[in-house]
Amino acid sequence: MKIWAAMGLAVAALAFAGRAAALPEKPKGIEAIWAYAGLWTIQIERFDTAQSKAGHETTHLRNACWKDGGYVACNQYVDGESKVLIVFTYNEKENSYTSYQIPQGGGAAGSGKLTIEGNVWTFPWEVKDGDKTTYFRVVNVFNTAADRIEYRQEFSADKEHWTVTARGMEMKTGKE
Repeated sequence: MKIWAAMGLAVAALAFAGRAAALPEKPKGIEAIWAYAGLWTIQIERFDTAQSKAGHETTHLRNACWKDGGYVACNQYVDGESKVLIVFTYNEKENSYTSYQIPQGGGAAGSGKLTIEGNVWTFPWEVKDGDKTTYFRVVNVFNTAADRIEYRQEFSADKEHWTVTARGMEMKTGKE
């Protein structure tokens, strides 16, 4: 699930509420995924937890995205190296997204869910180890201009009490 760290995305402040009314309506459905396209600089602060080690990292992300029919695909480059192809689909009836991650080199593909509620995008997943399940999520909060994302990575044993493993900021630096 390292893909999520690079993609990381998410709650607008009330101060922007008046401005948001004047902004054009945000894209819906599969078109919303276009917010990821382009060049990003990512600042990550990792914390020492049961699921992570403390550290600081800066990376440069390029999402080379295209749309065909009901799919949006993004070839994701981290620091200039293609790392993963991510394909998004949208189920209008359920208002839900699925992402499929296809790694370089022929490794096994993965899949995950994405929920979008306003400017908050959440990627949840879980890992089972015997009878124990650990829940994970990446929460992305887009600013009103969609050129900055505050995000956090978290884990929980009960989906109620979350521990932050990393926090960061993604800043859009250009279009693809």
